[in-house]
Amino acid sequence: MNVPNLLTLSRFILIPVYLIVFFEGYPKTAFIILVVAGLTDIVDGYWARSRGLVTQIGVMLDPLADKTMMLAVIISLLLSGMIPWEAALAILIRDLGMIIGSAFIHFRGKQTLPANIWGKLTTVLYYSAILFIVFETRFAIVYLWFVIAISFLTSLIYIIQFAVLNTNKMKVKS
Repeated sequence: MNVPNLLTLSRFILIPVYLIVFFEGYPKTAFIILVVAGLTDIVDGYWARSRGLVTQIGVMLDPLADKTMMLAVIISLLLSGMIPWEAALAILIRDLGMIIGSAFIHFRGKQTLPANIWGKLTTVLYYSAILFIVFETRFAIVYLWFVIAISFLTSLIYIIQFAVLNTNKMKVKS
């Protein structure tokens, strides 16, 4: 257990804190908790890479913490009526597809890809969409659909990069 892994674990702890604050009627404060969780994600990744503290458990827990937090946020926004069920379903399908696909790839011994600029951009766009939703901006839901479309495009880019990477690995072995 190291500092980056402890920061990752703190994001799991922030999930019920976020949910309690949100459902007690403080969505703006809950958004601040989400931002704090996002900042721990940035810090733990930087700290682990810059100090050579990347661990297998951290590599597995970090995206799980991110996806779990986002799942909690999407469900809370859906249950409060702040986003339409179709948007929540689209986000859940994409995220579950990424989780299941990554697990399948990992357990088949295929090489996986780290987060790239498109994935990081998608995360920033989701955070901004949540900000617009929580602060009830006029264009929030339209913007959310834009971000959902970008997230599916990002997933397609990952799938193509994965296919190219593993096809090249197979050619090298031959």
